[in-house]
Amino acid sequence: MNPTLTELLTAATAALQAAGSDSARGDAEVLLAHALGQSRTFLRTWPEHAPAPAALAAFHELLQRRLTGEPVAYLTGHREFWSLDLAVSPATLIPRPETELLVELALERLANTRGVQAADLGTGSGAIALALASERPLARIVATDRSAAALDIARTNAAHLRLGNVEFRLGDWCAALGDKHFDLIAANPPYIASNDPHLGCGDLRFEPHAALVAAEQGLADIQCIADNALQHLKPGGWLLLEHGWDQGECVPALLRVAGYTEVHCVRDIAEQPRVSLGRKTP
Repeated sequence: MNPTLTELLTAATAALQAAGSDSARGDAEVLLAHALGQSRTFLRTWPEHAPAPAALAAFHELLQRRLTGEPVAYLTGHREFWSLDLAVSPATLIPRPETELLVELALERLANTRGVQAADLGTGSGAIALALASERPLARIVATDRSAAALDIARTNAAHLRLGNVEFRLGDWCAALGDKHFDLIAANPPYIASNDPHLGCGDLRFEPHAALVAAEQGLADIQCIADNALQHLKPGGWLLLEHGWDQGECVPALLRVAGYTEVHCVRDIAEQPRVSLGRKTP
C-alpha cells in the first residue's frame, strides 16, 4: 500500500532536516504538491490520500535532487515575486524577497502616466521589469539581458502574465538601451566578489555564475552601470542599484563621483544596506 501524504511529508521533512535544511517542511510540501499537480492546501485537506505510483516516483526524484542541494525553484520551475508567478530556470537567478525593496523604491519614483519609461538592466526572469509593468500599466518598460536564454524566460513570463508594456532587448547593461532615455533605470547586477565563500553554499552553487560574480571585489558591473546610465536618463531621472550588505558605503560613493545627486542608501527589512540610488541633475 502506498504511503499517505502525511507519511510522505513526515519522512521527507526528517530527511531534509538531517541534510541541514532550515526550511525542510516547506520544501517537502512544495515538492510534493508539485509532483501531484496540486496546491499545498490539497496536502492539508486530504492528509490520508495515497498518491499514485507515478506521482510517488516523481516526488522521490525531486526529493533526492533537493537533498543534493538543488534549489526548490529550479526543481519546480517557478518562484513567486511581488505576488507574480514567475518561471525560472538555471539560466536565471532565483528572485529573492530582498529585491522587492528595489521595486518599492522604483514605484515611489514612477508615475502611472503615459510617456513614463523605465529600464531593468540584467532582467533575468523579468522579476523587476514585470513587477513594475504590473503596477504601472501606462508606463513602458525596457528589460535587457546579455543572456538570450534568460530573455526567453522573461518573455515567457510576460506572456503568461499578459503584460504587454514590456520590451525585451539583448545586450550588455546600458549598451542595449540604444538612444532611448528613461525616467528610471533599475538593476540588480552581479555584486559578489569571486573569492566570497558564500558562493559555495546553498542555492548559489546552482545559480548562473555570471549573474552573481563581478570583478573588482564585486563592483565592476555596478561601476559600469553607474558610469553609463547618466546618458540614458532624462533630467531628474533616477538610477537604482541593488548591492551587497557590505557595499553600503562604496556604492553611494561611486555614484557621487559619477555625478549623481540626492545619493543615498536604503536598508532592507533586516536592516542591511541593500539599494543605493542617485538622480541625474534636473
